[in-house]
Amino acid sequence: MENKILATVNGSPITEADVLNFLRGMGQQGQAYNNPEGHKAILNELVAQKLLLLDAQKNLLEAEPAFKEQLKKAKESLLANYALEKVISAVRISDKEIEDYYNDNKDKFVSPPTVNASHILVDTEEKAKEIYAKIEKGEMSFEDAAKEYSSCPSKENGGSLGDFGRGQMVPEFDSAVFAMEIGEITKEPVQTQFGYHLIRLNSKKEGETMELAAIKDRLGQQLLTQKQQKAYESRVNQLKILFPVDIAL
Repeated sequence: MENKILATVNGSPITEADVLNFLRGMGQQGQAYNNPEGHKAILNELVAQKLLLLDAQKNLLEAEPAFKEQLKKAKESLLANYALEKVISAVRISDKEIEDYYNDNKDKFVSPPTVNASHILVDTEEKAKEIYAKIEKGEMSFEDAAKEYSSCPSKENGGSLGDFGRGQMVPEFDSAVFAMEIGEITKEPVQTQFGYHLIRLNSKKEGETMELAAIKDRLGQQLLTQKQQKAYESRVNQLKILFPVDIAL
């Protein structure tokens, strides 16, 4: 029922479609108005705009020199933007262009290495060393030690932090875990702002080349944007030949 008339101003209707179009034009901000109260606020704004338009027309404001100057600038800006849209709208990117770029630049599409690690977090170095000694002697497993002693919520999963990449942990933890061998437990506790960690490296996955299918849409948009930018720059350079340009700076 988008054609439903919600209000009339001097006989001119304001429909539900007008409210929805105004809402869409607000972009992300419009989400806060996508409710009955918000629609009512938009309707009141549209009513106000029509009233101001009627007042401007009645008082012949469009004949004022200041308005004519604003109108001229607005028209020039719209016309320049329209010309730009015509230049970039003609630009296309083909599947072959995407595939060729991918094949020629596979080194750019390598996923970063990741590790899978577990840890035990305690508040003192001495406590961490005591726990390490118990694990080393086989008195308890790493998982059981984590459940009993660790202050990290990961204790519920035996200390498991799952998979993560470089930079996702604090620097001291990050440096230590990526230098470890699979199955290794840090003999010396790693100190961070959170306390002292015993870390076990469960597995390590080296970076892999991402499949084209997984990144094709994103890559296509990136290449299209680059191609549109080149088309814009080329058109501007062509126009500089047609029309004299004198830059003082």
